[in-house]
Amino acid sequence: MERSLFLTQRLTAMALGPLVLVHLGLILFAVKGGLTAEEILLRTQGSVGWALFYGAFVVMASIHGPIGLRNVLREWTDLTTGLINFVTAGFGFLLLFVGIRAVLAVTQTATQISG
Repeated sequence: MERSLFLTQRLTAMALGPLVLVHLGLILFAVKGGLTAEEILLRTQGSVGWALFYGAFVVMASIHGPIGLRNVLREWTDLTTGLINFVTAGFGFLLLFVGIRAVLAVTQTATQISG
């Protein structure tokens, strides 16, 4: 199991690298371009591309983060492996849930949200 988690964390890190770079580039572009939050939402709402991009970001982060947290808890606490696995799995599902909600909030159109 440890080997699988190690490989999974490395693979998600490889996927997150480009996603983070694009995300940071977009932030710089938006800030330097003087875009308002409303203008950004107008560009993202209804966009399948942005939903897929940020959806992939959320999935990778919700896998990658809990594995790292699991390693920290194993090294720094006396908690049982079962409890650590339970807590970090719960954390991963929480990240996935709130992340997907956030992606939907910024990519769905106003009529999709209210209807």
